[in-house]
Amino acid sequence: MKENKKADDLIPAQYLGSKMDVSEKLVTTNEAEAFAWFRKASERLLDVNSWGSFAGLSEFQLTDASEERIFRAAQEKDYIRIDIPGPGTKAGKGYDWVRIEEIRSVETPDEQILAMTVRPSAHPTSEDNIPAHFLGHNATSTFVVKRKGLEIFVEEHGRNEIINTKQTNLSDNARNFAVGLAAKLGLSYPQWNALVKGILEK
Repeated sequence: MKENKKADDLIPAQYLGSKMDVSEKLVTTNEAEAFAWFRKASERLLDVNSWGSFAGLSEFQLTDASEERIFRAAQEKDYIRIDIPGPGTKAGKGYDWVRIEEIRSVETPDEQILAMTVRPSAHPTSEDNIPAHFLGHNATSTFVVKRKGLEIFVEEHGRNEIINTKQTNLSDNARNFAVGLAAKLGLSYPQWNALVKGILEK
């Protein structure tokens, strides 16, 4: 859906826990190149299954609500299965899970924007609504591709990041605390920085 909004309007408000902002910029030489790079970066953003080749550490796979793998551009309500190095959780069957909450396309006289927001979720086939992720359900990650004039930006904005220690399985809680603490100490920044750089790589 195309709307008349600014990029900041597409990022959820920060109201608890920690947040993170990662941004990379590419300056093009002319308008045609700028439009071409916006389209290319947008395609890469929605090609979630290729994120692992950009981010380097974790692997990402689109799935549907039956946990079946999907091989196409991301859409709202798709799940993303994340394979983080190290042990996974019982709740997530060895993986961390998020669901694509919203994909929005914005055009103003000055900008083009594509934004995708994901939120920690339960395993797709689980009857439990507790997220199978090291962060709780309040957390979001919003990935943005933006063209402003001849400049192309790719960004990741994490909001309301609280460690998820509400699992019924104690080992899952211990694992989530360890991974979440590492993320809060900045160890997740290199992964998202590598991803946004990879999406802009020529």
